[in-house]
Amino acid sequence: MMIVFFGPAGAGKSVQGQLLAARNGWRWLSAGQLLRDTHDPELLATMQAGKLLPPEKVNEIMGEALARATDINQVILDGFPRMLEQAKWLVESQPQHGRSIGLVIILEVPKSELLNRLSLRGRVDDVPEAIDERLTIYRQEIYPILSYLTDQNIPVVHIDGVGTVGQVHDRIMEELTAHNLVQV
Repeated sequence: MMIVFFGPAGAGKSVQGQLLAARNGWRWLSAGQLLRDTHDPELLATMQAGKLLPPEKVNEIMGEALARATDINQVILDGFPRMLEQAKWLVESQPQHGRSIGLVIILEVPKSELLNRLSLRGRVDDVPEAIDERLTIYRQEIYPILSYLTDQNIPVVHIDGVGTVGQVHDRIMEELTAHNLVQV
């Protein structure tokens, strides 16, 4: 089974994904982390400019990561899919991965809170111009993806991403329980 996290940069996808993985013995697969780990100078330069990478390259890296996680019960996808073509690839390639998408979780956080969080995080690609660019791209890309996933009868839930890490985690666990993806 796959659980897909959506949310703009700074929404807390990585923290929540890692916490969920650690608590349940699942695998957290962050597209951003996987891409940064490639150490490919061209990919890194594109990311630092706040631009999106070629979707087929990202699909390839994510496909390899999913193949390495076949022994894990559930995987959490963070920052993927980012484009409609990637969402279609993910759904169409479910038989190869031997996994279906159990739930899509969207972390909702207001822009003022995002800017505050990102200024504290201080990553190289977290400059205000790149943040604005990423927020714009995120909004343009997420709506077609969510429409497509909903058409595929994949459940989508919106979770309030404001509060302590623990409060947000509890909200996520409640939804996973309600969808029978975790045993209480």
